[in-house]
Amino acid sequence: MNRGLSSRIVTMLQTVAACLLVAALANGQAAPQEKPLMADDVFKNIQVLRGLTVDQFMGTMGFIAAALSMNCSECHHTGSAAEYADDTPRKQTARKMILMVNALNKANFGGKREVTCYSCHRSDSRPKVTPSLAEQYGTPPPDDPNELEIPEAPSGTALSPDQILDKYIQALGGSQRLASITSFAGKGTYEGFDTEGDKFPVEIYAKAPNQRTTIVHLRAGDNIRTCDGRNAWNTSAGTLLPVPVFSLSGGDLEGAKMDASLSFPGQIKQTLKDWRTGFPNASIDDKDVDVVQGSSADNTPVKLYFEKKSGLLLRLLRYTDTALGLNPTQIDYADYRDVSGVKMPFRLTVTWTDGRSTIVLSELRANVSIDAAKFSKPAGTAPAKP
Repeated sequence: MNRGLSSRIVTMLQTVAACLLVAALANGQAAPQEKPLMADDVFKNIQVLRGLTVDQFMGTMGFIAAALSMNCSECHHTGSAAEYADDTPRKQTARKMILMVNALNKANFGGKREVTCYSCHRSDSRPKVTPSLAEQYGTPPPDDPNELEIPEAPSGTALSPDQILDKYIQALGGSQRLASITSFAGKGTYEGFDTEGDKFPVEIYAKAPNQRTTIVHLRAGDNIRTCDGRNAWNTSAGTLLPVPVFSLSGGDLEGAKMDASLSFPGQIKQTLKDWRTGFPNASIDDKDVDVVQGSSADNTPVKLYFEKKSGLLLRLLRYTDTALGLNPTQIDYADYRDVSGVKMPFRLTVTWTDGRSTIVLSELRANVSIDAAKFSKPAGTAPAKP
């Protein structure tokens, strides 16, 4: 082929590709999946937990914190972001413990993760080695509904997944009205681990079928969580993370996609798969619930808790796999109000191993026009290592 003609063809194809990308973004379509930022390229002095993305690395830190009931400052020097990399006796001990747990699983369970930090620590910095008579003979704590599992011989009277999900859809307003909501925008207040008890303005934007953005206006800047249907990003305003924005991967990405899709609950049956029921009786805040379990796209279990009386969703429990174990994320829904003929929750409480946050909405508007840029990657520049 003539070299000049070949060059013109390549240039033309590149131009067409660029135009298609611009058109896709203008129409609010998801951009190609982004390669996640690696923790090894961001943090210094990583010796054991290598090869993880930034979000996987931070999730693993959260797992350790939950297993030992400790926070960052108890293992790290937290005077500045740079000091996090300094070695401390507890960091050195943690590395040894991680290697020990990995060796236990490899030697005894064929490498399958059967033992984790939590297996022994149980939210205590020092594992107990002596039985507690108070625990043995005292009143046992109430069952945690999050820990319910389907028994080997489930009750034959349990409702089917379709029955519970259909009741939920009807309680919200019915499938036809749900389908009529294609976008919404909300405003309210946010309070969480990063606000020291203060409340800050928050905005939520969502567009069917699977785009959602939450913007919290903190003192340190806007903390943004965005999902465009294929990619998801978090900014780090209000934290000591040395990256202004990072993409989510693995279970964190699947969780963000799930949250975006379930913003439009008429598609709940398609969002998850492998639905199951048959759990023991349970209650949340003295409200009896029906528990349904599905699986996400990465085959991680997801539990949903529907109030028996109203049929409304009270809680969603999903998990993210980390280098050391599963991290739970719990979302509680409350204060359902009518918005264009559909009941929508005005209070959302998110609890995970790194903290808890509550959003209380003061307004929700349905079927509003939302700029496609709201679901694009938030602005940020590549940082230097701390």
